[in-house]
Amino acid sequence: MSRLFSSILLPCLTLALAPAATLAQPAWPDKPVTLIVPFPAGGGTDLVVRTLQPALTRHLGQTLVIQNAGGAGGTVGSGQAARAKPDGYTALAVTTSTIALSPSLYKNLPYRPAQDFDYIGFVGTSPYVLAVHPSLKAATLPALVQTLKQRGRGTYASVGAGTLSHLLGAMFAKDQQVDLTHVPYRGAAPAYTDLVGGQVDIMFDNPVGLAPFVQSGKVAAVATTQPTPILPDVPTFAAQGMPAYTQSLWYGLAFPKGTPPAVVERMNQALNAALRDPAVAADLAAKGVDVKPGTPQALTGAVTQDLAFWRDLITTVGVQFD
Repeated sequence: MSRLFSSILLPCLTLALAPAATLAQPAWPDKPVTLIVPFPAGGGTDLVVRTLQPALTRHLGQTLVIQNAGGAGGTVGSGQAARAKPDGYTALAVTTSTIALSPSLYKNLPYRPAQDFDYIGFVGTSPYVLAVHPSLKAATLPALVQTLKQRGRGTYASVGAGTLSHLLGAMFAKDQQVDLTHVPYRGAAPAYTDLVGGQVDIMFDNPVGLAPFVQSGKVAAVATTQPTPILPDVPTFAAQGMPAYTQSLWYGLAFPKGTPPAVVERMNQALNAALRDPAVAADLAAKGVDVKPGTPQALTGAVTQDLAFWRDLITTVGVQFD
């Protein structure tokens, strides 16, 4: 009897005393991963993420499900992601606008960029383009400024209040001393519609979404913040006497704070593998995005630096929301 008792008891004791780490754990991911895009479908961030989606799904071995959650310049969806369970099954598409600008623009931001996320890595960077409705008949920046001053007033669209699209428009109006009314939209797609239709005069946005309208002649591009192969004939702001406009938008991915480090590292590996896929890199380059594989630490460091940079610039421009 004692031998039988020992043969039953000892394995049970061994199992009970075994460290938790040695027990079988399901490998991450063992189910689909949701990626929140804090803007409506059809805008630049959405198009970038959807370009990555098939390759990320392949490298993760599980489906990457995109969930659009637009509103308040991307802060609604970002706040939703910050409050999600940090188990690796909810991620967030982050941008310069939602992470570096928003804390200086919103008094009651529903997340803290420096504290509420574990950053996975960069996706890439993209310059900004100043696009105008053809009715302005302005092929250059000086011509545009002259036309706007002659009109006495104008309008500029943005992809949402508090985005880089909005801030650049406000900077432009102040720098050039032109009377421009800000018209915020719930994402890029409706803003493009009204720019093409002539309901608004100008718009700052990245070429991911704007380039097709420029290439078809529905809108005109008068300047870019950085040279871009997708619009090779469009001169930079600096080349037209406005050296302060050199900003680019970065895209990245993040998890809610507290996500296991091994999961962050695994997602970073999958992201970098997707970005190094020649077909993905070429597709993003065709949209005006320069891919930027790297480490979680690289994006975390950039967030820290950009928060300080944009805080100083926003103070100068004098834009803030409740």
